[in-house]
Amino acid sequence: MIDYSTLLRLRRAALAVLIGSALAIAGAFYFQWVLGYVPCKLCLTERLPYYAAIPLALLALFTPERLTRLILGIAALGLLYGAGLSVYHAGAEWAFWAGPSDCGGGSGANPRDVGDFLDTLKATRVADCSTAAWRFLGISLAGWNAAIAFVLASIAGTAALKR
Repeated sequence: MIDYSTLLRLRRAALAVLIGSALAIAGAFYFQWVLGYVPCKLCLTERLPYYAAIPLALLALFTPERLTRLILGIAALGLLYGAGLSVYHAGAEWAFWAGPSDCGGGSGANPRDVGDFLDTLKATRVADCSTAAWRFLGISLAGWNAAIAFVLASIAGTAALKR
């Protein structure tokens, strides 16, 4: 017997995770490609749980209840890992602890000549793991990412566990 109210709740949670993850990645791409912020190693790693959550949530929209619960549980664990990684990154930005020693700005396209290289240096904002490149309401991108990932993990995890 299919409990349609439970299935609808699970589908809503999957849709929220799908939309939230897609918006988080879109925001990261906006900062990178439109505003010119070069993501550091941790920034790129923090995107991985969203890259995994998007197809998982999409799959959860079309699977039976038990499988949907499993998929949402896996997505919740991945997003929870992402939230923890973002807390670590934000703590490194606030100098609560040291960030990774090999973390620095990524690289862009190779310049054709010295003039292009100098223009690129002027236009690109390089972000390393221990410096917040941008803050809103005193919270860095890593801090906001921690909050977003935690909320999405909570939505997915609660839906997966609630009977």
